[in-house]
Amino acid sequence: MARPRAFDHSTVVEAAMETFWSKGYQGASTEDLCASTGLARGSLYNAFGSKHKLYEEALNRYSVEGLTTQLAILDEPGPVLGRLRTLLETAVDIDLASDERRGCLIVNAAVEAGGGDRDVTRRVRRHFGVLEDVVTDLIAEGRRSGELRGGDEPRQAARTFLSGYYGLRVLGKFLREREALMEVVEGSLARL
Repeated sequence: MARPRAFDHSTVVEAAMETFWSKGYQGASTEDLCASTGLARGSLYNAFGSKHKLYEEALNRYSVEGLTTQLAILDEPGPVLGRLRTLLETAVDIDLASDERRGCLIVNAAVEAGGGDRDVTRRVRRHFGVLEDVVTDLIAEGRRSGELRGGDEPRQAARTFLSGYYGLRVLGKFLREREALMEVVEGSLARL
């Protein structure tokens, strides 16, 4: 009879997510993952199959948590522009509050994989696509109400807005000047 697992799957994925977020996929060694999860190498591979499979689970977890937060902000009552501003300002606040300068794990994965890892690319695209759809609908709502008057079609406007959002997440890893980051916020909102 097989011995039951002596660890909490969710806790292990959370610990691995933190390690990948801090070190990146390439930078996180198996030893790092064993140290952060408390699992021996054999247990780690028996439970997840490979470092890459564990990374995929960590990305999935981060994506669910991130989208939950992002969509909650965008679903708040109030003006469309205010909700979009809150999304951007929340990213700035999160990045400036952290001394670790980790940015966003999904954005980091996109940059690190560079499109060369199909599984990671698929997960990143799924995350980006959900957010893009919601922002597109929100911009369309703002256009219908007359709150937003930009000339771009809602999908194009959403992509432009999100390029500013994702750019903020990259800049927040090394630029520690709130004023400069807020200029990006204002620029992203001005086109709407």
